[in-house]
Amino acid sequence: MKRSALTIDIASLALRVCFGATMLVGHGWGKFLKLIDGGPIKWADPIGLGPELSLGLASFAEVLCAGFLVLGLFTRLATIPLIITMLVAIFVVHLNDPFGKLESPLMYLTAYLAILLLGAGKFSLDHILKRRK
Repeated sequence: MKRSALTIDIASLALRVCFGATMLVGHGWGKFLKLIDGGPIKWADPIGLGPELSLGLASFAEVLCAGFLVLGLFTRLATIPLIITMLVAIFVVHLNDPFGKLESPLMYLTAYLAILLLGAGKFSLDHILKRRK
């Protein structure tokens, strides 16, 4: 069955909004608040960068980049930190955990890879900015 461009644009919009918003609200916002609260940072250091930088990088990906996905702004570029974050979650943080702990980062990773391949689509700020050129 041949897919129309509109169908692909709607699929891209659905993936961006769903996986961007759930990452931002469900995972990133709490990390961001922990980062800016001014107290001592107690955070995992899964790849040896230090807890402060690890929390900062996770917050950057899960708040700023996820927000960009929702808006469809710098979409393909914004997926890269999210993909890296999910790879760390899968292969470093949860590798030896039961599948239930791997399920969420695997789903996010799959969605972010799909968004990377699909692009922002017509219903995005990327599309509006491209048309202005």
